[in-house]
Amino acid sequence: MTAHDTAAYETAVARYFEAWNAASADDVAKAVAAAWTEDGSYTDPLADVTGHAAIAAVIAGAHEQFPGFEFRQTGAVDGNHHIARFGWELVSVADGSAPVAGFDVIALADDGRIRTVHGFLDRVPTA
Repeated sequence: MTAHDTAAYETAVARYFEAWNAASADDVAKAVAAAWTEDGSYTDPLADVTGHAAIAAVIAGAHEQFPGFEFRQTGAVDGNHHIARFGWELVSVADGSAPVAGFDVIALADDGRIRTVHGFLDRVPTA
C-alpha cells in the first residue's frame, strides 16, 4: 500500500458498508470476515469490540434498533498511509430520513482489510 492508495481506501470502505448493510446473519459474518482482520476492532461511543463475532454482533444490534435502514457513505473517502476517513448516514429505505450520521476513521492492514475503526456520531435521534 502506498502513502496515498485511494483505490485501497475506497475498496476497504466499500467492504465496510457491505458488512453494515448485509441482510442476514450469515451475510454479515462473511462480510465482516472480508472487511476486517481476524483481530480487527470497532470502537464508537456505544461499542468497543474486537474480533469478527463481536463486530457482527454490533452490526446485528444496529439492524435490530433500526429495521428498514441502511448505511450510506457521504462524501469522498480521504486517506493517507494506512489510515482513511469517511462520512456516513443511517438512512430509512422507506422515506429517506437519516436520523443518525457520523464519520469513521479506519486503519488498514497490509492486506487492505480493516484493522481498526474509530467511529464518531455527529447526529443521533433525540429521546
